[in-house]
Amino acid sequence: MPNDSPLAMHWSPLATHWDLDPEITFLNHGSFGACPRVVLARQSELRTQLERDPVRFFERDFEPLLDTARVALAELVGCAAEDLAFVPNATTGVNTVLQSLTFDPGDELLVTDHEYNASRNALDHTIARTGARAVLAPLPFPLTDAETVLESILAHVTDRTRLLLIDHITSPTGLVLPIERIVAELADRGIDTLVDGAHGPGMVPLELERIGAAYYTGNCHKWLCTPKGSALLFVRRDRQDRLRPSAISHGANSPRTDRSRFRLEFDWTGTHDPTPFLCIPTALEFLRGLMPGGLPAVREHNRNLVLAGRDLLLERLGIANPAPATMIGSLASIPLPSDGEPIPTPATDALHDLLYDEFRIQVPVMRWPHPATRLLRISAQAYNTLPQYEALADALIALRDRG
Repeated sequence: MPNDSPLAMHWSPLATHWDLDPEITFLNHGSFGACPRVVLARQSELRTQLERDPVRFFERDFEPLLDTARVALAELVGCAAEDLAFVPNATTGVNTVLQSLTFDPGDELLVTDHEYNASRNALDHTIARTGARAVLAPLPFPLTDAETVLESILAHVTDRTRLLLIDHITSPTGLVLPIERIVAELADRGIDTLVDGAHGPGMVPLELERIGAAYYTGNCHKWLCTPKGSALLFVRRDRQDRLRPSAISHGANSPRTDRSRFRLEFDWTGTHDPTPFLCIPTALEFLRGLMPGGLPAVREHNRNLVLAGRDLLLERLGIANPAPATMIGSLASIPLPSDGEPIPTPATDALHDLLYDEFRIQVPVMRWPHPATRLLRISAQAYNTLPQYEALADALIALRDRG
């Protein structure tokens, strides 16, 4: 990065591991992640290996490499490797579960109003297909404690509730929900939970077997910094016979007995580029070596930095704290004054474009939960620094003063 650039001076020295534009203040790791150079180099090696002899790669090399990646990921997220499947992204994971399950007219599918828009669309598609109905559990934001989340969800459970779809870390509001308690309370009532953990792997410690959800899907390309197109789908062993991949392929009638039907079907759904999954061990090795203390230290650094950035913005903008620090991971959302413009969510807010075009700051501004309500969401990754959030505060104040 050029040393004479004012923006480049705001980056952490660790930013040299990434190819991010030094002229941009990048505060949006949460949307798509950012892949380090060493991981991209490993992906390039794997692609070269594949293309040198595609038949050998897929017939001999692919399965051992995939198993290695699965074991490494399973150790990180706290489950048996046998219970993990790879999918391109968490949205695919949510769709895979919903399209595999059957519901009857009148069945109730519970969801909160903080649910990620794409996942909510998948739920609505399931409702249209099956005749079930959605039940919305509203969660306040700002809020004061996690207990409020649990109370609202349980207040909307009925004897017709068949499934809860819920974010682990909410996309619009950046809240880490008490997912283990929620899953346990629903399980006590005989209700399965599908956890949309898009931000979970790498942001928060995960013990999927202890959480106990029937289904959990999460991205690796966000906080584990793998190439785009790698995510996990955990399916509890007693629910695996209900799940089928969205693309039925050779595994459906494979005579093999050395692997479960779940693995055989999900491991091969047709020819594709598997290198994002196969880079998981390299990404984990990179993160563990990034700071003394390994991945837990990276998580703690990111959380502390995003809390400091949030506190700075709240103080500079005169906004009350919208959520307890105990519910924050590496994302934090700040409610901004409304401009009254009825822009439908999830359309891009004009403030996002102003911040990017005039100040070269990449940060999401969303309309949630109502079209006229604005949320600004910051992320923190190892390459970020507190002066970058100061630059954001300066830009917001300049725009506010300009009217």
